[in-house]
Amino acid sequence: MEQGDTSDRVPGKAESQLRKGVLEYCVLALMRDEPRYGVELVQALAASGALAAGQGTIYPLLSRLRRDDLVATTWRESASGPPRRYYRLTESGLAALEEFSRIWPVFRDTVDGLLQPASPPPTDSGRNS
Repeated sequence: MEQGDTSDRVPGKAESQLRKGVLEYCVLALMRDEPRYGVELVQALAASGALAAGQGTIYPLLSRLRRDDLVATTWRESASGPPRRYYRLTESGLAALEEFSRIWPVFRDTVDGLLQPASPPPTDSGRNS
């Protein structure tokens, strides 16, 4: 397995918690430019590697986003099977995504700063006693 390859391993607790915290906003971001259907969202998240999530995670999330009025749905005919339910951002969904986009860089930078080891104090190697 190559470094960064997440396809053949079970995520640890920290990774699961991080994914759970950001997945909703990543799904909203995938719908920012165009409506998407569920399997398309699952495939896009799988392609990202670290955010891979199955249909058993995505469809309940989409239902909650719909209940919370962050997404709306429409049905479209499909050339390759039954009609598909497409999800698109509502104004509330776009506002939630914009808020997350404002908060995320500060949050990320703060965590990155805390994860960096403290610099050792300067040594007096050039000083005579």
